[in-house]
Amino acid sequence: MKPQLIALDGPVAVGKSSVGSLLARRLCYVFFDTGTMYRAFTWKVITSGIATDDEDQLCHLANTTRFDFVPLRSEWLLTPFVDDEDVSSKLFRPDVEERVAIASKVAGVRQALILEQRRLARRGKVVMAGRDIGTVVLPWAELKIFLTASPEERAERRYRELMERGENTTLETVLADLKRRDGLDIQRTLSPLKPADDAVIVDTEGFTLEQIVDKIYVLAMKP
Repeated sequence: MKPQLIALDGPVAVGKSSVGSLLARRLCYVFFDTGTMYRAFTWKVITSGIATDDEDQLCHLANTTRFDFVPLRSEWLLTPFVDDEDVSSKLFRPDVEERVAIASKVAGVRQALILEQRRLARRGKVVMAGRDIGTVVLPWAELKIFLTASPEERAERRYRELMERGENTTLETVLADLKRRDGLDIQRTLSPLKPADDAVIVDTEGFTLEQIVDKIYVLAMKP
């Protein structure tokens, strides 16, 4: 049988969303990027006027916000709703980009959102991507993948994405921000970025999206 849960981890801009969504489509699964939930929560924090250093208020908000993720636009991609509002167009606003790493490092916030992520995983047939899926969120996932690539390669990818969205930035700025976020992810005491002991390491550098997905698809289809 194919694994019911596939954990897809790796640093920012390594291609988790692109790989995960295509893999889910091939497997007839749904794809869920936990970064979507943290971004949606950060948007809720901003619109609620809560300071990102007010941990009590952040935890209260995380425990009282209703998250829903539904296959609205396709069968394998989930559209995020926060308190019944579609927030998919809000997730990559600059103010969300600036605050998401800060808001997501609060222990109470992560605990609340991990419960939501596990609730979603109970549906089965899910490819779930993030930075701590195989180690913390779904340590029982049958297949765990950790994607890697150099900071320079990832910065190039993210820079192209931002240019396509019409944002005004430079490659140097993107690289500096990526390294900063890597540092936060790796050094945090709570759910640090690292591969699970039983994860398969997949280096994405120099490979096309289809080649990377082919590698993981073969692993998922192994008897």
